[in-house]
Parts: sequence; structure tokens; C-alpha cells
Amino acid sequence: MATVAGATSALEYARHAFAIHVTAGAIVFNDERQVLLLKHRFRAGSGWGLPGGFLEAGEQPLDALRRELREEIGMEIKDVEVFAARSFRKPQQVEVLFLCRANGSAEPQDMEIERAEWFSLNSLPEGLPKDQRLFVERAAADGAKGRD
Repeated sequence: MATVAGATSALEYARHAFAIHVTAGAIVFNDERQVLLLKHRFRAGSGWGLPGGFLEAGEQPLDALRRELREEIGMEIKDVEVFAARSFRKPQQVEVLFLCRANGSAEPQDMEIERAEWFSLNSLPEGLPKDQRLFVERAAADGAKGRD
């Protein structure tokens, strides 16, 4: 049998070898219709990306997103809806992406986040992953939660 680091039984091996990780991310707009992006210290490339993170055991995606936003940037959100879901083969991951509006300011709360900044669509940072750029553009075209 192949081994997985830390696995001490066949059951543990199966849990590690066939694990699918679930993440929750967000496209967060403010009242000026700018999008929030985070510059992560440990993210590949430029470091810029949408906020979010991994679900903890037993956690629902929206609960995980709210927790991650509080922990990383001290922010609450409102007007939340599921925007997209996608899966990746490597790593084995499912991502639930939400569209929402900011309810408060964004200030880095831990060392993982270098910066939290608001960007207009025409000033998105270089190095923002293409897939995330497309999601932001699609969300803005869909109205950016501009329902007043």
C-alpha cells in the first residue's frame, strides 16, 4: 500500500489520499462598486487574489467565508449570494464563490495578509489570476449588487 505522510491506518490513508478540500471565496464590492482584493504573503505569483479560505470540519461555506474575513481583515459582509462553484483536479478542491457587499472596512488582522485594497475594474492589479479577473468582471457586469 502506498503511504501518505501521517497516516497510521488504512482508514487514515483513505481520508488523506482521497480528500477533497472545500474552500469559500468572495467577490466583495463596496458602495463605490470597487472590488476588494487581498495581497497574501504566501500566495504564488503577485500575491493578489480574492478573499477566502478553507472550510474547517463541519463548517458550511458561508460560515467559513465569514470566519475567514473576520480573521484576516476584520470585515463583515451583507447581501450575500452564491455566485459560482467550481472544482479543480490539482489540488483536489471544490470552491464556492460568493458575491456580496462590504459591511465595514478591511484592515489586515494577521501576518498572512500584507494588504487589503479596493480596486475599480479598470485598475485591477497586474498578476491577479486570470480566472479571478474574469469572475470579477462577470460580477460587475451582473450589477455588482447595485440594488439600492
